[in-house]
Amino acid sequence: MTRQNVIPSFFLYDEALADVDLDFLHVEAIRIRSSVHDWTIRPHAHPEHVQFLFVTEGGGRIRVEDDEWQLDPPTVVVIPPTAVHEIRFEPGSDGFALTIAASYVTAMAQTDPAFADVSAAAGLYPAQGPDGDGYGLLDAFQWLEREFIGAAPGRRAAIGAHFLRVLVALARLKDGGAPAGGPLMRRDADIVVRYRRLIEEHFRQAQPLTFYADGLNITYARLNAACRAVAGKSALKLMHDRLMIEAKRNLLYTSMSVGEVGHALGFQDPAYFSRFFTRHAGRSPAAFRAAPR
Repeated sequence: MTRQNVIPSFFLYDEALADVDLDFLHVEAIRIRSSVHDWTIRPHAHPEHVQFLFVTEGGGRIRVEDDEWQLDPPTVVVIPPTAVHEIRFEPGSDGFALTIAASYVTAMAQTDPAFADVSAAAGLYPAQGPDGDGYGLLDAFQWLEREFIGAAPGRRAAIGAHFLRVLVALARLKDGGAPAGGPLMRRDADIVVRYRRLIEEHFRQAQPLTFYADGLNITYARLNAACRAVAGKSALKLMHDRLMIEAKRNLLYTSMSVGEVGHALGFQDPAYFSRFFTRHAGRSPAAFRAAPR
């Protein structure tokens, strides 16, 4: 694989950002774009959009940052903004690709922290529920496609309603169909969602964790407790996870030197960055970059 100075960024794969409407969404059949590219979607990112892929036929494999998953239909993959991903579909695969502005997703997800949690992180959701249809996901995606290509009165409202159905279904699949947690768990989830947003805005600035706690108007101890309750990790570990995602992304997909990667992440000392990376990855940045993929 040839490294580049920057990772390709698209709204729709292989289409420049300026070529499409950026403030709403796009729905199309998976086969339309994938078949043109020999069923292979090369590494790229969507800087301002969340993508929901619903694979209903065929399958394949998808890599999102460090995670690689088998696509066994029916299944939904959530790809958050900026996440580098690549897909190798089996020939003849099909389903739906929903690409939607992150700002719109955020607005729609405000009614429930579980919705924001689903859309903020990469995830694989085998679409099987008690109804045999993943809580109506197939019907919701089919109606999203109909409303997207149509021009009936109330089109935008209808799209919003069916997208909420998708968020509800994914939240229930993620929760295993169990009832929503109590008030404390919901507050913890809200804290973690907002913390992750702040991380996304500031992780390159080497800010202390008290900076994030202050930004959330809570104590560091409260932030740490919420992260452990919701994510099973400390607040520091979530921060380090985000730094490692960015470091690996730049080592794999750009021509930046190891020192430049560290500096871009707020590490003034290249040796300290190398030690940090080695401690978390189990090998040096140079060894990680050289490893076969």
